[in-house]
Amino acid sequence: MFHIHKHSILCCTGLALFTPMLLAEQAIPMLAMEEVRVWGERGDGNDNQPPGPRSVITPKDVQGINIATTEDLVKFEPSLVIRRRFVGDANGTLGIRGSNMFQTTRSMVFADGVPLHYFLESRWSGAPRWTLVSASEIAQVELLYGPFSAEYSGNSMGGVINIETAIPESRRVHIDGSLFSQSFDAYGFDDTVNGYKGFASYGDRFGDLSVYLSYNHLENEAQPQSYYYGGGTQDPSPQPVSGAIPGLDDEGSERLFFGDSGVVNTTTDNMKVKLGYDWERWSTLVNIAYEDRQSRSDDANSYVEDADGNTFWGGAARQNGTAFSIPASRLNVSSMERDTLSTGWRVRGELAEGLSLETSLSHFTILRDESRESAVNPAHPEASLAGQVSDYGDTGWQTAEVKLNIENWLTEGLSLITGVRTEAYELNFNVYGSDNYLAGKKTEAVSRSGGETRIDALYAQATWEFHPRWDTTLGLRYEDWQSENGYFSDDQPDTPALDLTPVPGNDRQRVSPKFSLGFSPTNDWQLRYSLAQAYRFPIVEELFSQYRAYNAVSQANPELKPEDGVHQNLMLERQHNHGVVRFNLFQETIEDVIESQTELLPGGGSVRTFVPIDEVNTWGAEWIADLQGLWHPQLDLRFNLTYTRAEITENEPNPELEGNTFPRMPHWRGNLLATYHLTSKWDTSANVQYASNSYGNLDNSDTVDEVYGAQDSYAFIGLKTRYELDERWSFSLGMNNVTDQRAYVSHPWSGRTVYANFSYDWQ
Repeated sequence: MFHIHKHSILCCTGLALFTPMLLAEQAIPMLAMEEVRVWGERGDGNDNQPPGPRSVITPKDVQGINIATTEDLVKFEPSLVIRRRFVGDANGTLGIRGSNMFQTTRSMVFADGVPLHYFLESRWSGAPRWTLVSASEIAQVELLYGPFSAEYSGNSMGGVINIETAIPESRRVHIDGSLFSQSFDAYGFDDTVNGYKGFASYGDRFGDLSVYLSYNHLENEAQPQSYYYGGGTQDPSPQPVSGAIPGLDDEGSERLFFGDSGVVNTTTDNMKVKLGYDWERWSTLVNIAYEDRQSRSDDANSYVEDADGNTFWGGAARQNGTAFSIPASRLNVSSMERDTLSTGWRVRGELAEGLSLETSLSHFTILRDESRESAVNPAHPEASLAGQVSDYGDTGWQTAEVKLNIENWLTEGLSLITGVRTEAYELNFNVYGSDNYLAGKKTEAVSRSGGETRIDALYAQATWEFHPRWDTTLGLRYEDWQSENGYFSDDQPDTPALDLTPVPGNDRQRVSPKFSLGFSPTNDWQLRYSLAQAYRFPIVEELFSQYRAYNAVSQANPELKPEDGVHQNLMLERQHNHGVVRFNLFQETIEDVIESQTELLPGGGSVRTFVPIDEVNTWGAEWIADLQGLWHPQLDLRFNLTYTRAEITENEPNPELEGNTFPRMPHWRGNLLATYHLTSKWDTSANVQYASNSYGNLDNSDTVDEVYGAQDSYAFIGLKTRYELDERWSFSLGMNNVTDQRAYVSHPWSGRTVYANFSYDWQ
């Protein structure tokens, strides 16, 4: 139920690598713009210049990328990282600028105005729901860096990704398919894994009504994501074994790796309906997306054998005089099934000359999200149907917004945007012991936790072009945040049922000012300074999610304060006939930083806590070039290089952390996309994705590279070629990670992957 809270809210190198070879994967179909519309499209001129840095991506800009899923479209953008470990990964977390890939609540993602970001959980569980929109339906992507617009909450501290899909203006049928194959070896695993994707859509227009239907199916096998090493044991008579692999952990300690989680099998089905309707000076769009995602890890590998040559699945072991333990639960099997429904509605139109209104509603609900795990591997001598089942119940969110846009307000050149927005979130997580995990039987509740948050906002932002070469923007956002109905289980042994402990809620109000000043000394040059304050409020998981499951413990913190950030950006940009060159200096000082730390335990278990850090200071510089035909009329280049330094500058509870580099923040990131147009129908491309190494721990103790658990540097090279046979058919071949570099972002990145793609259009 939508309502506005009592305080309705106010405020409001240059490394150039190019090799023309046959290669690549699916390209986004080149949408014929005279036959589709982009509902949220805005122009590229200064009339629509946002108050902070911005980048726009069109289908032409990403033809040189091997694209399987939506996140591939933006992964080469400046100061941005997506931790997608394999095609079909549900945990494709997003980090922008001073927000690392696990600070997922600091970046916002919208598709046709519908939130894809997941502000219920963080870290790997907080990845945007990328697959609710298919790469093949996207017409434009806009990136806004930083929280410089009063239209967005403090969750935009990193930035905002606005995806707009095509709305058909005439009949159009599109079909495309992709095959991908990856070779991978690490520790005791060496194999080839394969997958494919198929997409089909139908769009048409009947008078004022536009209809779009699509179906996307993806299946893929992925490399093992976890590798397990043994812990200590006090057992006086460990069994003699062989096969454990000696190695180091990320802190340099010697370990014996006894197994891995095995191949991950994922299947994702996405069905979508879009209905657009135009009348007089108004237009509306209804968006309905259903996703069915399944994942299985049912082939864990044990590297260890006992003295008789039998696979050893758990217990106390001794190899070459070293005793260690193998937790039997670590080599268990698991499966996950998730069904979600996302709906959105937008309407926009003119109330009068220079006065327009836009409203939007969205609803996201988890219809089913259940995981099943065995207690031990089914091949274990003591295996049974005992296990664990966990699920999410009554989990989702609702949003509503009304926005008014006034041009030439009070005087010529002064425009005003003002609006009100409300968001409500609910998370409930349950863990059950099961005597038949295969059937999903929930025998006995083991752990429960959950709660609700809501945020109501009122904002206003005025932009004034007070001189032909000067403009300024002033904004203010007022936010009223509440947490309520929090609880967690704290079972008492003398009571028969699982005891639940209520958690007191909180109510906080904040005001966030925004400012921008732009100067264009000539038509080609622009200088812009932007300044903003932003507050990122805690989410349900950080406040209330306390649970104990197989090999994992989570401890929440209901007293967390909102993150308080001051952000600055100085941009120098030059537009010319061949494109645009841009240089940004940015600085962020954020207090009361909420950092989620996970400690990996010997044997593969983990403990997660939400730790407040007093202050983190980040500054950086970006060099960006988007050029077409500069050195050669047939050569297009998109290049960016970023230097970032993120430092813990204050932390009174734990002062030894002061001066440390903030986790998962590499000093250097860079990307290059180079496309050479051999003919009007044939393109060949090369790309490079680079990042220096970083730390995973607040104490910066993880200094060893190229081992499981590390935060490695990488330089992934990609190749692609695409050929248009005629107006209907196109084909492409490609390869990612050409050198088969083995690198870890705690878990391993993909190895060398080959892509093949076709697409067919009928109009």
